[in-house]
Amino acid sequence: MKFVNLSNHPSEGWDDAQLSAAQRYGEVVDIHFPNVEPAFSSELVNSMAELVVNTLTAFDSDITVHIMGEMTFTYAVVSRLKALGITCLASTTERSTVILPDGRKVSEFKFVQFREY
Repeated sequence: MKFVNLSNHPSEGWDDAQLSAAQRYGEVVDIHFPNVEPAFSSELVNSMAELVVNTLTAFDSDITVHIMGEMTFTYAVVSRLKALGITCLASTTERSTVILPDGRKVSEFKFVQFREY
């Protein structure tokens, strides 16, 4: 069993709670989320999604996929994977935001759980 992290947040930077929750699904493997430009057409995004799904399904037959990123690409990948019976998860977090004296906002996110799409 493998837990595939398809996001821009490598598991090496996760806190112990998130890593432990992921490991319940299997060995954690990171795959970088592709760069999906705002100007890309829907057809291109769907083609990219198909390539990623082909890569994931060739990777291992018993996978759970954690996917977080650009929404239309995520939807395209999740839809295809779920049609194949592959579990897809999103990570949920609590956000704490502080507004600094200079007006900048600093947000920290604390992992809560994985939630199935």
